[in-house]
Amino acid sequence: MRDSFKTSRYAAHSLELVSDLAEFVNSLDGELFSPDSSGYESIRRPVNPAYREVRPRLVVLCRSVSDVVGAMTYAKATGDRIAPRGGGHCFAGRSSTDGIVLDMSGLDGISVAADRVATVGAGARLGQVYAALHAYGRTLPAGCGPTVGITGLTLGGGIGLLGRKHGLTCDRLVGAEVVLPDGSVVECDHDREPDLFWGLRGAGGGQFGVVTSLRFDTVPEPMTVRIEAHWPDIALEQLVSAWQAWAPDAPDELTVNLTLVSEPGASVQATLFGAATFEEGPTRELLQEFADRAGVAPTIEVRAGLPYHHLKSTFTDPRVEPERALRIRSEFFSRSLARCTLASLLTQLGDRRPMGRRQLAFTAMGGAYNRVAEDVTAFAHRSDRPRRRIGTCLPQLPRPRARRLGRGVPRGQLSPAGSGQERLRPAPIL
Repeated sequence: MRDSFKTSRYAAHSLELVSDLAEFVNSLDGELFSPDSSGYESIRRPVNPAYREVRPRLVVLCRSVSDVVGAMTYAKATGDRIAPRGGGHCFAGRSSTDGIVLDMSGLDGISVAADRVATVGAGARLGQVYAALHAYGRTLPAGCGPTVGITGLTLGGGIGLLGRKHGLTCDRLVGAEVVLPDGSVVECDHDREPDLFWGLRGAGGGQFGVVTSLRFDTVPEPMTVRIEAHWPDIALEQLVSAWQAWAPDAPDELTVNLTLVSEPGASVQATLFGAATFEEGPTRELLQEFADRAGVAPTIEVRAGLPYHHLKSTFTDPRVEPERALRIRSEFFSRSLARCTLASLLTQLGDRRPMGRRQLAFTAMGGAYNRVAEDVTAFAHRSDRPRRRIGTCLPQLPRPRARRLGRGVPRGQLSPAGSGQERLRPAPIL
């Protein structure tokens, strides 16, 4: 009798879930994909190869806010995990799950109001954003990869070639529309839901709700000078030490990052790349200053007269490796790396063992990044100056489990920025 009761109760619950799914499907403006659907294999895969074997139970191509609400309501009933996906580059796997993926690419509208505030759909990619804003002579300080999602980048902070002049991408955010885990839709800004708005700027995405649109205070699109320099032969420790002493304190109008790449069996190659909003002459003078510090003159390529959105397309996103999985670790520092630490890193980077491609990248912070008080947003690295990113290309990586969508944490319950190891760290900015 007891077993019969359990069986009947399970059957009733299963029928209820089937009914819920049917109701959800009928209400969709977008599309629903399951493992037996045509198109599932294509839409389920993120850009990051490390997570291409993750098989969601469902993928919802959202074309309206009500689609997001419906998906979250259904997930709450079934207990499925939810992962919103903008670009799919997240190297921490937060845009993949074995539960329900919300593909936000159907929400990619972009408009600019008379006050130059841009409203951007959560599924828009950076290439779309730059092109749309260029028509108005406007832009945003953001990343280089054209297929990177604007939402994931913004919620994690957002570092880019205009950041030392205009700050993080999230510093330009003036409002957002968010679907909370209970299915309610809220508008947040400095005055409405201010704690949520604080957390959306730098604490990462997914743990507070699903963002469906963003509003940005845009900046004038500048003309830029593209910079790229190579050293055929130089002592790497000397080069990195010179960069650490110079780049974070360079004028705000200049951003130059340093990348060291080690291919299997080859010597380490050093590349300086970035941009300036100066004229070509002053830009060359600053680069010569750095070359003098480094002690060895590089081969310098300078290309002037590029509108910012054209500049972005000239830099290839190093994280787009279609056939190679990436393992990346990123750290921020308030001061230069100690000599012994730097020497150890460079020794490991230069090891010629037959393994995957390895990369050590240094990003210049400073400037406008550091001129925002630590408690204004959830981004926890306002006082940091350089950023180091270690990347390795591998044949495959173990598949991590994606995090369950949380209920959010009120600002008053979050560790304050600047409280050492307990402070919030931003999500990956890919």
